[in-house]
Amino acid sequence: MSGPEGLKLGVAGLGTVGTGLLKLLEENRDLVEARAGCPVAVTAVSARDRGRDRGVSLDGMAWEDNPVALASRDDVDAVVELIGGSDGDALALVEAALGAGKPVVTANKALLAEHGARLAELAAANGAVLAYEAAVAGGIPVIKAIREGLSGNRLSRVYGILNGTCNYILTEMRATGRDFEDVLKDAQALGYAEADPTFDVDGIDAAHKLALLASLAFGTRPDFAALHIEGIRNISAIDIAYADEFGFKIKLLGVAERIDGKISQRVRPCLVPAETPIAKVDGVDNAVVAEGDQVGRTVFEGPGAGGGPTASAVAADIVDIAAGRGAHAFGLPADMLTTAEPYENASRCCSYYIRLNVIDRPGVIADIAGVLRDQSISIESLLQRADPDDQGTAPVVVITHETSEGQVRAALAGLDRLNTVLEQPHLLAIENF
Repeated sequence: MSGPEGLKLGVAGLGTVGTGLLKLLEENRDLVEARAGCPVAVTAVSARDRGRDRGVSLDGMAWEDNPVALASRDDVDAVVELIGGSDGDALALVEAALGAGKPVVTANKALLAEHGARLAELAAANGAVLAYEAAVAGGIPVIKAIREGLSGNRLSRVYGILNGTCNYILTEMRATGRDFEDVLKDAQALGYAEADPTFDVDGIDAAHKLALLASLAFGTRPDFAALHIEGIRNISAIDIAYADEFGFKIKLLGVAERIDGKISQRVRPCLVPAETPIAKVDGVDNAVVAEGDQVGRTVFEGPGAGGGPTASAVAADIVDIAAGRGAHAFGLPADMLTTAEPYENASRCCSYYIRLNVIDRPGVIADIAGVLRDQSISIESLLQRADPDDQGTAPVVVITHETSEGQVRAALAGLDRLNTVLEQPHLLAIENF
């Protein structure tokens, strides 16, 4: 949607990504304009603090204290929303721009996970484009890959490592043997984790992204409320060490899959076989795997955050808009998106890791086996270690054969009632992709 003078942008939010975008558009101006087929310029901006030195020049750009005003400016053809948050100014700006028929580029996964279907309908009603490549997996072009590159496939499953902060913490815990809280402090010092890390370590950020991937994969309306979400706060160094002994790594995964015509969506830490591609993605990197009926398994890996990678994804959407390339936000016309029927996770079957701390005395293993037997759960492997501190206790780790989550949850309640089990059992699913 470029005019005779090219594409004129209004950018709201000048944090890491916003300033990264301004730098990219300046440093790669010739490349961007060649690929867009016209000049691309930022004509107006909005941010919280007008006087802050951001290390980029704002010369020639109009300033709006109210970001929503960008949507009504005559010198703004398209709006770039980089404010963040699922409501407030971000939502008001996107609604105003789409309502005016102006394309919107956003990196805001929370906004789209909670309001995406309605915003897609608003875009369609006004002939506008809603683009969000930067909202999932940073610099990895996974939105376009699934929406366009795999459009000839029926996808059965999409999953991945969707949060670099959690992946860094789990990687460091495995490498150093340190516990969660210690490594989290390092991640905060390095800028990988926020001062309030709740959205990251409690799985909410990954869940927002998974809601968008599930919508693209299955032609459904994003449904954040339908997700099962667990974070990594309860993962200990001892769990990571035991997982290693059994040939697994612990990763926080987001998984959306079609089961019996219904959709299962879950974000949780789980054990994955160490030899699989997803297990080998370490540090702050992200990875997304999509499985289609024609293409089989495809793997996308790369930097999931940061000013440069995320600005790269924003710029890709800007180039598409300037060149007149539009796509339905979630792969189908907004009025064709269906409401997914959730698959009951209690019915889903997989193997499980159970760690117990027990009184070290004869008959304990028989008691544990009895509880599992009563729930028709068979044991694949069992590891019992002697008490290293001679305190009369011992760790026991059980790997089960495939069983339903409902059965294993019932077994956990039974184990917790044993007077020989000294603390709440630790449970992790095993995902065999």
